[in-house]
Amino acid sequence: MKESDYSMNNKGIKEHIEEKIVYAVNWLREQVSLAGAQGLVVGVSGGIDSAVVANLIKRAYPNNSLGVILPIKSSEADKTDGLAVVSKADLKSIVINLDDEHKAIYEKTICELIDLKLYNEERKRITDANLRARLRMSTIYAVANQLNYLVVGTDNAAELYTGYFTKYGDGGVDLLPIATLKKHEVNDWAKHLGVPNEIIERKPSAGLWEGQTDEKEMGTTYSYIDALLEGKHIPCDHRDIIERLHKNSRHKRIMPPYPTFY
Repeated sequence: MKESDYSMNNKGIKEHIEEKIVYAVNWLREQVSLAGAQGLVVGVSGGIDSAVVANLIKRAYPNNSLGVILPIKSSEADKTDGLAVVSKADLKSIVINLDDEHKAIYEKTICELIDLKLYNEERKRITDANLRARLRMSTIYAVANQLNYLVVGTDNAAELYTGYFTKYGDGGVDLLPIATLKKHEVNDWAKHLGVPNEIIERKPSAGLWEGQTDEKEMGTTYSYIDALLEGKHIPCDHRDIIERLHKNSRHKRIMPPYPTFY
């Protein structure tokens, strides 16, 4: 391929990404209008997905958008990356530390279960992690209610398919603007939007515990999930893992079931 041909092809890719971003931004504005709201808020973790969404809401509502950084026993790196995201996006932001609130609720819950001899040590880490996600969700909605903003989620297509989100935690949102984007597409959008390289290159992690990464926890990779969603062949063991995750998380993607009385 000639250098000129490569440049033209690269330009075409960038234009295609920009068209999709413009569409997403206009869609966000339409949803806010339909809801009678006044703006948009997103929880910023310092990861690539929230970085992309932070840029989208800033484009949609330059003066009525907000990023909320919510440390809970988080590493300083997470907070630093979150601040880098909002700074680069020129997004107004606030930091609300929930360490004390998390500790109080968690310890009170565990103590009550221990008294009833119902405590399960093997479920300790997941209980802790999901409580963090749900406390963040509640806090973001408190902010949104004050401002009459809609809460914007950061889940991508791979996370939705596998159910890699906390029900009523980071899954508790009003809008999902990147829900149809595969992980590699999120990366492309991030580069186009000027997200800092350290965010793009960071290993995907929900920051739920020390050393936690998405791929380690899921037992597969985003590349394999993206490939499966695109109808491509992947190793059978990874296909089995992904399909099991999809099946077991079905309840996260639908309204709670209820009986139908004749």
